[in-house]
Amino acid sequence: MPVRTIDVDQPLFESRTTWSDYIDPALRADALRIEDDDAGWPWLVWRGRRLTNIEVPFPEDSPAIGRDHLRRLAGEPATASFEELVPAAYRSASARLAALDEFGLDQAVLFPNYGLLWERMLAEDRLAQRANAQAYNRFMAEVISDGGGRLHGVAHLMLHDPAWAVAEIARVAADGVRLAMIAPAPVDHKPLSHPDFDPVWAACCAHGVAPVFHVSGFESPLDPAWHLGEPADGELLLDSIFLWLAPAVALANLILTGTLERFPDLRIGVVELTAGWVPSFLLHLDGASDFHAQRHGGPFRRLADRPSDYFLRQVRVAALPYEMPNRLVKSVGGQTFMIGSDWPHAEGVAHPLQAAARATDGLADDEVAGLMADNAAWLLGIRWA
Repeated sequence: MPVRTIDVDQPLFESRTTWSDYIDPALRADALRIEDDDAGWPWLVWRGRRLTNIEVPFPEDSPAIGRDHLRRLAGEPATASFEELVPAAYRSASARLAALDEFGLDQAVLFPNYGLLWERMLAEDRLAQRANAQAYNRFMAEVISDGGGRLHGVAHLMLHDPAWAVAEIARVAADGVRLAMIAPAPVDHKPLSHPDFDPVWAACCAHGVAPVFHVSGFESPLDPAWHLGEPADGELLLDSIFLWLAPAVALANLILTGTLERFPDLRIGVVELTAGWVPSFLLHLDGASDFHAQRHGGPFRRLADRPSDYFLRQVRVAALPYEMPNRLVKSVGGQTFMIGSDWPHAEGVAHPLQAAARATDGLADDEVAGLMADNAAWLLGIRWA
């Protein structure tokens, strides 16, 4: 029987008007937009303010982004329009399905694209944050409907208003959404384990929506002093090096406070935040917990199982093919890792299935099945026929 395949990390590009097309009409003035400057370069804009420049990447071609960056700085005109640069497969459900067929992939999980940039940029206006997230979620519901069961769209969710988050979880679940992107970061100085967020986790369990941590515009886990000298626009170098830090801290918090124990049906995904850290994290999660209990005469919080057991039961982590997930599977077991290509981003891979197949060398059949699809299906709540 052929191995099923689910690529758990593919962005779907928004158009210039995605947010204004799907936002509540009364809030259209708050809609994000993509607009060109006088030289024809596109920008993500909110209320007439340029938030960040827009890039159109191509897989395994990061230098192209650098060349365009230098052209912008030199005041040169754009080489083509935004619409000319964005292939149909980047933005259209039908064209993405055709791309999956070309790659030989069965299914794909679709994250926001430019939606990964703006969350913190709109922090001054929480209503605008919620309105634009909900607009994207409505867009994604249509993509899922057009995807024939092969495209799994990820909702954009924020927790600063737990009641709104609970209602939005129920709404997107009714539209067929199974995953929701949530920042692995404190919310208004509250950790994710704070009791205020218990209704959110309960709603995720009740509606079968799994929260997913992904690269996005959340607060850096590093002290601002470490970023001194870095460019103000674009990704921060040290954050890129320590991509794993935010999800590792968030998961340690949720595990050690007993949140995952109290919500055993809560499934959590970690995508594009690297995977190589997991074996060491599990070692230190248990080891530091043991040491704390010995030094303090008892555990931080008494749990029924080892801290690492909650991670292994309730968390799934995406690995890019070049992270050699076959080696990670041998360290941690076959139930944890999923394959993600990040196609068509520049740091992604150009041929997802070919690259994934090379990353399964030495694995048993059940381990290959887990890495290529079964672990992703568990996160999505899919039961194979």
